[in-house]
Amino acid sequence: MLKFVKHNLETITDVEVYPIISLTIFFVVFVAFFIWAMTYSKERIKELSDLPFKEN
Repeated sequence: MLKFVKHNLETITDVEVYPIISLTIFFVVFVAFFIWAMTYSKERIKELSDLPFKEN
């Protein structure tokens, strides 16, 4: 089965650019999420962490 997949990938032109694009997308999303998490309000985090213990 690996030979079948490898043969199909070799016949696609410019196939080597797809891993670079996917790595770039992953890295951008990861960095964006990290920045969002680091800049999230501490008060909001505290409020959300207390939600399970509140009654109505």
